[in-house]
Amino acid sequence: MILVKTQTGHQALKDRSVTLSPRQRSAFILFDGKRAVDEVLANGMGIVREDIDHMVALGLLEPMAGSAAPPAVVASAVVDAAKPAVPSAAPAAGSSGRSRQQRYKDAYPIATQLTGSLGLMGFRLNLQVEGTTSYEDLLALAPKIRAAVGPEKAAALDKALND
Repeated sequence: MILVKTQTGHQALKDRSVTLSPRQRSAFILFDGKRAVDEVLANGMGIVREDIDHMVALGLLEPMAGSAAPPAVVASAVVDAAKPAVPSAAPAAGSSGRSRQQRYKDAYPIATQLTGSLGLMGFRLNLQVEGTTSYEDLLALAPKIRAAVGPEKAAALDKALND
């Protein structure tokens, strides 16, 4: 199956109105109507099918005209849009049932916003956040972020990482 960017997807790419992780954004750019989903997945960027389903559910990607969508992708996108995500990996201890990947997806935009608001003082910390690729990486940086922005501002990040 070949996916292409929707008009909404093109606009989101320009104005960054939809928060995507760096890996998701890179993979999103690859959906140009020439590459199949399997090619993008095999590209070695760490993107998983759930990320693609998420972009389809957000209306950023759609099957190219004449390209039959496998029922699993379309069905999972509809299900994802209709109900909360079902964790695909083992949830963290004491969790609310969200997978580590979902926690990362929820916490990453908060962490980049917090460190980005620090200006030049937080530039290096912001680069460290942008370099994270997993829940564990972001969790390890959380104390530095908390120390830089204060516990009140970091509460949203703690909630995203731990609840």
